[in-house]
Amino acid sequence: MLNRDRLEADIAAVAVRVFAECGYEGASVAAIAEGAGLSKQNLMYYFPTKQELYRRVLDDVLDDWLERMSSLARAAEDDAPADVLRAYVQAKLRFSQEQPYASRVYAMEVIGGARLYGGQIRERVVPVLRRDIDVFERWIAAGRIAPVNATHLLFAIWAMTQSYADFAAQMALVLDRRQLLKKDYQEAEDTIVGLVLALVQARGA
Repeated sequence: MLNRDRLEADIAAVAVRVFAECGYEGASVAAIAEGAGLSKQNLMYYFPTKQELYRRVLDDVLDDWLERMSSLARAAEDDAPADVLRAYVQAKLRFSQEQPYASRVYAMEVIGGARLYGGQIRERVVPVLRRDIDVFERWIAAGRIAPVNATHLLFAIWAMTQSYADFAAQMALVLDRRQLLKKDYQEAEDTIVGLVLALVQARGA
């Protein structure tokens, strides 16, 4: 069972890159199998259809994404909002830096209307978002931050951080380099955190 789990994870690791580069329609099972060092028939023993493999990839992406988002909901009552928000931005930027293909596959699915994965996004992301909004509402009620629309602030943080994966090629071109550097992500973190804290006026930070 362990060997099967490892092989399926290896296949999914190849598939996420192929789906990110080619999209769902353009990706072929044969190309994924070749990248994983398997025959197409062997791959289809583990994932009988391309859609099943695609869903496995998105399951893995969402597991990772939601785990990195969990720092906000896990915040202790006495944690400073500024520290919690910085950790949240850091986690989202690390996802963009460490898992760019994963971010792009997820973004492409959403941009396409989430036709194949909308149910799972609704079922899993919405409860996490609601817990995060509850944290903001507690901070606001306690006078620790200024009143904000937490839903749209979180949307803005997602957009700002994920752009460093989804549009990394454009950013690198503008910066006249082959790829984004570590210092780019640090500067992005400082900028995004600064914008967020300026908005919420984190008095307790």
